Amino acid sequence: MAQLSPKAFTVSGKVKNGSKGEKVILLVSISGGSSIKIDSTQLAADGSFALKGTEKDRGSFFSLNIADRQKVILLVEGGENFIVSADGTGKDSKGNGGKAEVSGSKNMEYYAQIDQLMQSFAAKVTKWNEDYAAAEEKKDSKKIAEIQQSFARADQERLNVIKKLIPEMGTSLVALFTANNFLRPENDLETLRKLADDYGKVEPLPTLAKGFIGQIKRIAGLAVGEVAPDFTLNSPEGQPVALSSLRGKFVLIDFWASWCGPCRMENPNVVRMYDKFKDKGFDIYGVSLDDNEKAWKTAISRDNLKWQHGSELKKWKSGVAQAYGVNAIPATFLIDKDGKIIAKDLRGPALESKLTELLGAQ
Repeated sequence: MAQLSPKAFTVSGKVKNGSKGEKVILLVSISGGSSIKIDSTQLAADGSFALKGTEKDRGSFFSLNIADRQKVILLVEGGENFIVSADGTGKDSKGNGGKAEVSGSKNMEYYAQIDQLMQSFAAKVTKWNEDYAAAEEKKDSKKIAEIQQSFARADQERLNVIKKLIPEMGTSLVALFTANNFLRPENDLETLRKLADDYGKVEPLPTLAKGFIGQIKRIAGLAVGEVAPDFTLNSPEGQPVALSSLRGKFVLIDFWASWCGPCRMENPNVVRMYDKFKDKGFDIYGVSLDDNEKAWKTAISRDNLKWQHGSELKKWKSGVAQAYGVNAIPATFLIDKDGKIIAKDLRGPALESKLTELLGAQ
């Protein structure tokens, strides 16, 4: 596999409302939401500046901090010569100011289009919020319904534009940015899968794309109709229990934890479902994201959870949770007798309705 090699890039430009000696800092974003300083300079008398950087991952998010007043995002793949024209002011309460144009890369051309879409949508949302508050005060249900419909229509139109742009973007950093920020696996899995497949052919593979491909593979593998990944976890008694040992039954894989309030509130309903359908070929495998063995066992006993349980006691570092793409709990996967996923995130009446459909009323 081809290795990634560092590539230099430059950033130069002019700041309209800058003063000589004001600082411009180039930063790179790192995981966890923080940034590292790469280079800095001072504005010349005419507001011009020049900076240099190196991109080693074939795609990272950089930013310019202009005199602590304005931030400009840069999507960098390496090798670019960015030219920035910034107004050097912060945004006011109405969102005016803080304007910047960046040329020198296709990534930034597409980013500007996406940004424009977002700003125009945000302006509409501000107006709708004002109208909605006024309509609610007057109890004008007709106006409220009109505003909700306008919002849904505009949101869908914006999404349609974004989905048309993604294939044009190819395997670029802006394609990853757009897919991660605007597409949802439940609605746009095919578009996401296509982008992941295209990225899979890129050599050398950008670092950010590796994570994206892995994430889409996990999600795609967990679509309704796919076979649920098998796993083996230790029970509270320390015995290994495999998911596949429950084949031949309808099984609810229930991701939960003793510390999760919504999970504990849902548990009485899950107990009721278990009692109602356990003699008709239904079982549950509770996967706990606890890291405290005593708290886990106490919750099982206190909530009267009489089904199979397993845990790695690693909280969010659970390999099973990661394999199932679980990043919030409670989360459930209902699988059929052959181990195929037939529904996801069923709770309350929705779970009862599905089990009644599959197994008949008691």
